[in-house]
Amino acid sequence: MPEQLHRSIDELLSEARGRLERLSAHEAYQAQQAGAVLIDIRPQASREAEGWLPGAVVVDRTVLEWRLDPASDSRLPFASHDLHVVLVCNEGYSSSLAAATLLDLGIHHATDLDGGYRAWKAAGLPTG
Repeated sequence: MPEQLHRSIDELLSEARGRLERLSAHEAYQAQQAGAVLIDIRPQASREAEGWLPGAVVVDRTVLEWRLDPASDSRLPFASHDLHVVLVCNEGYSSSLAAATLLDLGIHHATDLDGGYRAWKAAGLPTG
């Protein structure tokens, strides 16, 4: 029987982030202004409690890959391998893991917001 490879979540996160060009809050805002799609993957309860990002598309984390994979029957109309997408979670942890998965799907310009929604808000950028 082959030996199982076991890695910690910290190792997986570090590996994922090593593949991304993560954006600061201001860089993410500038990317959005230049046409990148901000996707808020936070749970509804977090959006209700903390606020929302104007212009961001809300996609539940549980269906993200199906909505953005250009080959999926459940894809969003703008799904493309060339899509510049910036994922946003609360603090930038689950968004890093999700963005690395999008890279695996061939979405070459997938990344995330370093520090998540809370970094965006702390930077004084628009929120709702």
